Amino acid sequence: MKKRILLTGAAGAIGHEILKKLVSLTEEHQITVLVKNSYKHRKLLRKFEDSIEVIYGDIRKKETTDIIAKDKDVVLHLAAVIPPEADFKKQLTEEVNYGGTVNIVNSLEKFSPDAFFIYSSSISVYGDRLENPWIKVGDKLQASPHDEYARTKIKAESFIQNSKLNWTIFRLTAIMHPSQKFDPLMFHMPLDTKMEICTTSDTATAFINAIEKTSQLNKRTFNLSGGKNCRVQYAEFLEKCFKISGLGNQPFPSEAYATSDFHCGYYEDSEELNQILDFQKDTINDYYEQFGNEMGQVKINLAKFFRYFIIKYFLSKSDPYKIYKS
Repeated sequence: MKKRILLTGAAGAIGHEILKKLVSLTEEHQITVLVKNSYKHRKLLRKFEDSIEVIYGDIRKKETTDIIAKDKDVVLHLAAVIPPEADFKKQLTEEVNYGGTVNIVNSLEKFSPDAFFIYSSSISVYGDRLENPWIKVGDKLQASPHDEYARTKIKAESFIQNSKLNWTIFRLTAIMHPSQKFDPLMFHMPLDTKMEICTTSDTATAFINAIEKTSQLNKRTFNLSGGKNCRVQYAEFLEKCFKISGLGNQPFPSEAYATSDFHCGYYEDSEELNQILDFQKDTINDYYEQFGNEMGQVKINLAKFFRYFIIKYFLSKSDPYKIYKS
């Protein structure tokens, strides 16, 4: 009998990677996805509609979660408002990240009480770890100031843990997609931050493999990352990515970057989840290669040609640099 799988957030970078892997398993699973109704999302998911059930709706509405919660065996819940949008849309972030999670859990308790709930949380729940970058499950949860995303993730985790469902929580590290674009959010992380990334491909594999490992995951929280071969200091990571992209050596002054109140670090216990799900395949060098291949020579050449204007634009978007210059 096919397992009935529900995936939320299928239009996001990680959710979409999960979906691409899930559709190859339709002989084993009956797949339903929930995404927000928009032209962009309909265009993105159109090619999947013949093999899966796509529901366009709003997780903030109880009538939507009641519909998607019926007759489900496993739920992969990734729908969320993420930074930088989460930083300046506090109410929306609360309504989606916490309120939406409450809605779907309550609906599952009513319509699919035996469903297994897999929740995508974040390393941001540990807050600023510059002084002590070694992180493990059980460490104090403390969102950095003004980090609405982390705050809502902490609240949602607590609600899930106190629900009647069977559940597991994955606290995702910095997840890197090959098509990752530079964003002014990059200036919020101090240059001496320690990172342990994971690629979207490995992350998606973890969620897929979790479907068949629920008994080993039940009522447990895990740190999810790429492992020791994905550890790097942020300054080094940026330097490498800037060079690959055509922007050359670190093009921004140190004053463009924050000096505290972000998150990330090394997961001391990242191997625990990998021992169950066997997903840590890519290394930091694999990611650099993927990033370069995704950029392509044409984009790299364009970045080199317009380097001055690109640097000027991003520097104008750096909040720390604005404060420094004021």
